[in-house]
Amino acid sequence: MSLIDWIVLAVTLLSIVVYGVWKSGATKNIDQYFVGGRSLPWYHIGLSVMATQASAITFLSAPGQAYSDGMRFVQFYFGLPLAMIVLCITFVPIFHKLKVYTAYEYLEQRFDLKTRSLVAFLFLVQRGLSTGITIYAPSIILSAILNIDTTYTTLFIGGLVIFYTVYGGTKAVSYTQLLQMSIIFLGMFAAGAMVVALLPQNVGFGHALKLAGKLGRMNVIDWKFDQNSRYNIWSGIIGGFFLQLSYFGTDQSQVGRYLTGSSVGQSRMGLIMNGLIKIPMQFCILLIGVLVFAFYQFNRPPMFFNQYEVKQVQKSEYAPQYNALETEYTAAFEKRKATANELVNAIDSKDDVRVERAKMKLQQTEDAVSKIRQDGIAIMKKNNAQADTNDTNYVFLNFVTHYLPKGLIGLLIAIVFMASMGSTASALNSLASTTVIDIYKRGVNKNASDQNYLNASRVATVFWGLVCIAMALYASKLGNLLEAVNQLGSYIYGTILGVFVTAFYLKNIKGTAVFIAAVLSEIIILICGYYEVVAYLWLNAIGCLLVIGLALIVNLFFEDRATSQS
Repeated sequence: MSLIDWIVLAVTLLSIVVYGVWKSGATKNIDQYFVGGRSLPWYHIGLSVMATQASAITFLSAPGQAYSDGMRFVQFYFGLPLAMIVLCITFVPIFHKLKVYTAYEYLEQRFDLKTRSLVAFLFLVQRGLSTGITIYAPSIILSAILNIDTTYTTLFIGGLVIFYTVYGGTKAVSYTQLLQMSIIFLGMFAAGAMVVALLPQNVGFGHALKLAGKLGRMNVIDWKFDQNSRYNIWSGIIGGFFLQLSYFGTDQSQVGRYLTGSSVGQSRMGLIMNGLIKIPMQFCILLIGVLVFAFYQFNRPPMFFNQYEVKQVQKSEYAPQYNALETEYTAAFEKRKATANELVNAIDSKDDVRVERAKMKLQQTEDAVSKIRQDGIAIMKKNNAQADTNDTNYVFLNFVTHYLPKGLIGLLIAIVFMASMGSTASALNSLASTTVIDIYKRGVNKNASDQNYLNASRVATVFWGLVCIAMALYASKLGNLLEAVNQLGSYIYGTILGVFVTAFYLKNIKGTAVFIAAVLSEIIILICGYYEVVAYLWLNAIGCLLVIGLALIVNLFFEDRATSQS
């Protein structure tokens, strides 16, 4: 990066941290630390909810996901608007009425302490692991720019977020997220415009979309019902609905965002705002990845986007073999570029036969390029069996650092950092609130002072920050980060949602029944996930329905025993 980019990056990040700390003011008690005094307006809530979900993974991995797999990931969010409606009707008024700090306090009132503790524990495990992945995402950027191992950059990012989260609590998180999302929208729009501007003169926006479509990248909707397909309209609406409902309704990192609302109405409006904007936003981010794919049909991409791994193999005994493949790759790319131009000309001619012929030819050259790339990856694995051979997380980063103008590079990299900081700060705040409210205050020290609980909250924030950093150091083994974080959530969210749905709608179910049902359901879901019985999105629906069904059965058993004994 240039000096200008470093200045833009440093000033943007420093401004965000200083602004958040300044606006949060002095935090005097846990009410301010965890729910910001319940005083924030709807637009604050909406942007905070979006920033919590839209981590660095969204802006780093989503374009890479679209580059390699097309637009079909957008179907993952199709259940979101439905989930927002259910939340506004059921979850929001109950949580506000009870004035809870965490979602899990309600479960003890409805069931018992063991059910509350189980669900809180499941949340802590899931969110702790997932947050580690969100910390790792921006560390990839620093690693690529500075050419150092991600271990050091992970420690830096994690430490930065821990600092202002410990100081200002949820108010600092919310205010930083408000500014972050404003800059993020501006920067991503600029990035999309620049991709189109950098295409060859004879290739316009329409050409790029048609070319990408011919190579299977404009697969926005898949109507085919296939339980093993990760992304189709059915898994998106049904499985996605259960995942989003559980995430926004039972995950404290999100519940904590709308508990800050000054009223039920403000919280509802914030969630509706998120439901209306999220799908178009995600569509546009994925579309940028598709446009980058079209761009690289005419501009030579690296044979492998993760340059750290490339440099490792080029220092090894396998360097001559790898370099020979690089030469072969360049020749294959030139052929692909020529056939891509042929397809553009065929599209302009509006001759369907010519278009189909050019499409088949381009697909053949694309396969040849992919084959050479796979041979290169195989050499990497020979050199280091632990090498990170999934480079989709580096696709957009490579485009930004090599082709965008000075200043804009620094801004876009700052955006990825800010997205990570926003979602990570929310997660740390929620992990701390669950630890202090559901474990420390409830079971360890019930009658301590506000200052004691505030100090415990800050200690818990630091503790979970360190745990998440440790997880981040392992995240390179998980492949595409966007899929990894959602897959991890799918193993737990369905069970948690099932407990809450039972609590809200099945008033005759007792605590012991739902506790047993939740434990059994989680065991079954983990087995299904391990053996990949179905695509992971379906695990959310299966887990929720399992808890409800098993709770009904177990509850009947206890009722029958009680009747027979009487």
